[in-house]
Amino acid sequence: MTATIRQALRADVPGMQRVRASVRENILRSTVITDADVIRAIEETGRGWVIEQAGEVIAFAVGNAENGNLWALFVDPAHEGGGHGRRLHDAMVAWLWSRGLRRLWLTTESGTRAQRFYESAGWKNRGRLPSGELIFELHVADQPP
Repeated sequence: MTATIRQALRADVPGMQRVRASVRENILRSTVITDADVIRAIEETGRGWVIEQAGEVIAFAVGNAENGNLWALFVDPAHEGGGHGRRLHDAMVAWLWSRGLRRLWLTTESGTRAQRFYESAGWKNRGRLPSGELIFELHVADQPP
């Protein structure tokens, strides 16, 4: 079955919330992320992408164009290992670079598959937050031509 990537729409928010709630590790710190929060993130401060298969959202990512934050990247556990995370990551990073950002950042829990994923994508560990989460950065100057 073909999985397609496209820009996230308001109508995708319930599916995005379902995927977010289904992950087994590295959940977003705040458990109270409303649909309005997600809509604001994909329509006002940045953009979101979804991977859809058979009409269902199976993965999504959201990037903030105002501050360069990779706010979310989640894959439904039933669809892990299919390259969906990398496709979303690459689309989001390319879009953020196209917006003129020079530095991107994210936070993630230590010792998770997400940490290894971001390290393999070239993100650099820059320390820890008081919560213990790791801070990662990606700089446009460090990207291959």
